[in-house]
Amino acid sequence: MKLDIFQIDAFASSIFSGNPAAVIPLYEWLSDETLQHIATENGLSETAFFVRKQEYYELRWFTPACEVDLCGHATLAAAFVLFEFLDAPDDCVVFDTKSGRLFVDNDGGLLSMDFPSWKPKPFQVTERVVQALGARPLELYSSRDFLAVFEHPEQVMALKPDMGKVADLDGLALIATAPGEGDYDFISRCFVPAAGIPEDPVTGSAHCTLVPFWAERLGKKTLTAFQASARGGELFCEDLGDRVKIAGHAVCYMVGTIFLD
Repeated sequence: MKLDIFQIDAFASSIFSGNPAAVIPLYEWLSDETLQHIATENGLSETAFFVRKQEYYELRWFTPACEVDLCGHATLAAAFVLFEFLDAPDDCVVFDTKSGRLFVDNDGGLLSMDFPSWKPKPFQVTERVVQALGARPLELYSSRDFLAVFEHPEQVMALKPDMGKVADLDGLALIATAPGEGDYDFISRCFVPAAGIPEDPVTGSAHCTLVPFWAERLGKKTLTAFQASARGGELFCEDLGDRVKIAGHAVCYMVGTIFLD
């Protein structure tokens, strides 16, 4: 069996930036074990698989270690493949996922995702979190992930977390954030070692928590964000109440073939 594979840099306008994801179109679902083996072999933070079902696509995401219930950059990458390589019939694709129906619009190459909003709740700053981050945040919040808030962007960029201790925390990810400077309303970094991703380069799903938090904190609905990983990535966001819009560009790095016995 041969499978097409696309490696896409999401939330990027040029290669070697943003977050790389593998995208693999399927005619029918393979076993979960095979999907996980492929994702592990790829070694990227996410591999997206989709199967067409009439007017929509079933979409699943796997890290090198496990399946996850929501992934932004790999959704963006999957939509990019459909628009650029597989002749998606219009300017919107619909994915059916473990997080419900997700819509991705194409506005001249800017891909905009409609995602759930996860408004975080205040959480006591614990010593476990301080030791995991190697620094004490001003505030701590909880949704699917932990959200650690710092005063200055330099504090977030200087973090050197203990990944073993981060992996032992509750929740999927530990997000660190601070107000932005210049063109950006806020910056962030995202650590997901429990899912085999020490630091995720650009994390769309983290912005399901970041967008409602910063929209309320800054008193504005439209926000421009920067994820301050080594690769870096820009996200254009909008708070819609119970939903958030997360938009970005994508570019193709590689197209290839997987050979399965």
